[in-house]
Parts: sequence; structure tokens; C-alpha cells
Amino acid sequence: MLHGSHASSTPRILARGGLLVLVTAGLLLAGCTSQGGTTAGTNPRGSDRNVTREGRSFGDPLESAKAHTELAFGYFQRGQMAVALDEISIALKSKPDYYQAYNVLGLIYMDLSENAKADDAFRRALSMAPNDSDTLNNYGWFLCQTQRERQALPLFQQALKDPLYATPAKPYANAGICSEKLVDTVAAEEYYRKAFSLEPANPSVMLRLADLYYRRNELDKARFYADRINRNFDPSASSLWLALRIERKAGDRTAESSYAAQLRRRFPDSPEYQRMQQGQFE
Repeated sequence: MLHGSHASSTPRILARGGLLVLVTAGLLLAGCTSQGGTTAGTNPRGSDRNVTREGRSFGDPLESAKAHTELAFGYFQRGQMAVALDEISIALKSKPDYYQAYNVLGLIYMDLSENAKADDAFRRALSMAPNDSDTLNNYGWFLCQTQRERQALPLFQQALKDPLYATPAKPYANAGICSEKLVDTVAAEEYYRKAFSLEPANPSVMLRLADLYYRRNELDKARFYADRINRNFDPSASSLWLALRIERKAGDRTAESSYAAQLRRRFPDSPEYQRMQQGQFE
């Protein structure tokens, strides 16, 4: 699923402790259409019948499970967890061994902080499809967020073994985050650089690299990635704040003042601006 890696594999960006992480839903594409031509994730709630949200019936249990799992992922992306759970329930009534339904169920329970249920759902999915890269990535991210980083890293590596995996930057980025939590910045740098080589237009990976190099005092490298974000993408409070601190540490007061002005103008209510006002640069 990062979902995530920032569509053909539509990602959801999950915020956990200030981290931007990608999970993906594999074949559950936000733009996919069901057998009857219904676009997934765009219809109102329905009944327990094997139907799409526009009322078209599915005689095939697998088609029904796919359609309702797609809908569940769409509701998950929009934060409508109760409806998403309803859709997964319908999907699993149609086909109890549909592993993608359990994959999405794991994401839903992870978002709800129901960790035991999330763990069980991911394990069920992998028992049915042990080499599915999306599920391996998602379960790895879940383990990383529940203080089981060393168990998570092999799952990311396993996900990357599939040469046809469409979004390998996501497990690389997630492995980098896990490695940082283990205080292994050498491994983290390698993972982030691999993710960047695969997705050079991914702002969250660039922000990770810039922050890592800033903390290492490798300011030229930190500036390269921070500037790339702020010049080529819509800057965030986080990216401006990091660039400001890089220039402050480097002693470039003109550049520091420029970023401070942007932060003040664009994000006056942000925690980053408040920290600047209070002089809390580290």
C-alpha cells in the first residue's frame, strides 16, 4: 500500500509523531473502476448486499470483495473509519480469504490505535499472500511504529525483492525511518538515498535527508535537499524551518532572514514559527 511511498498505487500519507510516511493499497486504486463501471470510493453508504455503492450487483464473490475493499480504502483515506470498517465487513462476507481486505483492515485498525487487531489483520493477510509487497511494507511500518523496528526491517527488505513492485521508494523510506529510530544513521542515509534515487521528486524523502545531514553538521548536503524542496515544491512550515536553521548554523544571515520572512508570512500560526519567535532553534 505509504502507502507508500506521496494513484496507480494511491498513497496515504500518515502523520505519526511528525513523520510523513507512505502506505499504499496495491491494486486498490482510487481511480479504478468496478465491473459495472463504478468508480471506487465515490459512492454513498449501502447495505450488506454484494453491490457497488451505485447499486450494481456482483454475482462473483471476488469482484464483490475487490469493490468493497476499494471503497473501504477510499473511506480510510478520507478518515471515515466507521464506514471503511463496514465496507471491509461486506468484502470479507463476500470472500473471507481475500487478503487485500485484511491488508486494508490492518491500516484502519492501525489508524485507530487498535494495535492488537491491526497486528492480527496484517498477519492474516500475509498468511494468505506471504510475498505481497504492499502488505509487507504496511506491516513493516506498523511494527516500526510499535517499537518493533528490528522486526520491521526484514519485511521492508522482503517487499523489495519483488522486481515488479511499483513503489519501492516507500519501503526504502520507511526502512530509513526505522533505522533512525534504532540510531543507525548510516543505514538510514543509505535507505533515504535509495528512495530519493527512485523518487527524486518526493519532498518527504528530501526533508528526511536534509534533516539527517543538518544533525550531522553536513550543511552543504543539508542545504542541497532543503533548497530543492523549497524552490521546486510548495514549501511547508517544516521545510522552511529546517532551511532557516541550516542557514543560521552556516552563518548566512541573509538567507536565514529570507526563510524567517517566508515562515512568518505563510505559517504565522505554526509551531515552527512559535519556536522561531522564542529562539528555540535546536
